[in-house]
Order: sequence, then C-alpha cells, then structure tokens
Amino acid sequence: MDIVIIGSGNAAAVLGRKFIAAGHDIIQIYSRNAAAATELAYEWNSESTNYKSTINKNADVYLIAVTDDALEDVTDQLKLPGKVIAHTAASVPKEILKNVSEHYGVFYPLQSLRKDMTTLPDVPIFFDGNDAKTKNMLEQLAHSISAGQVVEAGDDARLKLHVAAVVISNFVNHLYSLAEDYCRKEGLNFKQLLPLIEETAGRLKNTSPKQAQTGPAIRHDSETIQKHLELLKAHPQLKNIYVLLTESIQQAT
Repeated sequence: MDIVIIGSGNAAAVLGRKFIAAGHDIIQIYSRNAAAATELAYEWNSESTNYKSTINKNADVYLIAVTDDALEDVTDQLKLPGKVIAHTAASVPKEILKNVSEHYGVFYPLQSLRKDMTTLPDVPIFFDGNDAKTKNMLEQLAHSISAGQVVEAGDDARLKLHVAAVVISNFVNHLYSLAEDYCRKEGLNFKQLLPLIEETAGRLKNTSPKQAQTGPAIRHDSETIQKHLELLKAHPQLKNIYVLLTESIQQAT
C-alpha cells in the first residue's frame, strides 16, 4: 500500500519502519515539526511537508499518529475525500475523522513505542472503521505488520483496554521509578533487581497474575510488613503506595 503518515513522533516512527519492513511505501510524512519530518523522510527515502495544503492525495491509507490532544488541531480543515484515514489513539472516538473523509477509523498499536528503538517490537493492532472498506483495508495493513495479534475493537473496547494498559505499563513503570529512587537513596544497585523484573513478567505468559502473586502481603506476613513499613518511614511516598498495594492484595485473596 501507499501510505501517508501524519505525525513524526514515537508511534509514527516505529509504525513507519514496520510498514516499510512489510513492503509498503510511505510516500509522504506530514508534521508541524518540519525537522523531525525531514529526518524520517530521509530515512525512508520519502518526502515531507509541514503544510496541510500540500499533503499528497494519492495514497491508499492516511495514518494520523499524533498525541490525543493534538488530533483536533491536526484534523481541522483536513479534507481527504474518498480516502481511508485512521488515527492511532486508544481513547479518542473514530468520529473525530468523519469530516475528513467518508472512510475513517482507528489503527491502535497496543505497545509502548519509542523512536530510538533499535529493533522493531511486536505490535498488537486493534482496528475499527465506519464501513467495510475502511475495516478491510486497516485489517490488511495490521496483519502485514503484526504476528497474528490483530483484533477489531470499537471505541468503548479500546478505551477499556487503554485503562488496563495504563495500569500494567505506566503505573508499573512508576513503581520501578520509585524503587530505583529508593535504591539510590539507600545505597543499593537497582540493576540487581532486573532478573526479578524479567522473571516476574515472563511467568505471565503461562500463568494468571493472580496465581503468580507472591510476597508478604498475600501471605499475610504482618511481621515482615511491619519491618518494611519501619524502613519506609524515610520514604513517605513509597510507604503510602506500599500500604495501599498491601491492602489491595490482601483484599483480593
């Protein structure tokens, strides 16, 4: 397929590389950040523009990969009649594109994407469209870059999925950050915890998180918990979260 990517950030860069690896052609990158668009265009042997009026009108698919709060501004005055257009946001309804084209949808990659990734990650794709033409084209595009993890999901399903994604990715990473700060202040090496992090995540491939739960909270080991809380008096933010999560784990058993 011939693709125009609108955006030049993390999602745009990684998806673009995966499209190229799958044999698609990115014929143009549009971005308000002219330097970033030019850099990607050079990498992909494509062209770039930072003017909506000069967006190439000959692509098969137009993919808007920008932040949620930038979508309204990007789509303002954008007209692509007869073309299939989709955005990549989980929590924004597809109808935000209804004035851009008669064929609109969503192409949501459920993965944490960074422009500086040295290898292309596996990217499950959740897609939706307002009509059969849009759904079929986005599904084909999704299958070309995802190893079997392609699912049709409407606005409500994607929003619910995004909540879960925030919990298991953003919230968990915040816990890593707090643990790293704790280790630094206590003269410990956070990297010594990496094997535990990897093993904990890896076991979820074959085991339910509830079944995999370990630690003093699920054992109701009050003696160890009290020792931890004494130690955490010097780390009030981490202590508050420790208490909250301990109570949550115990209530779930």
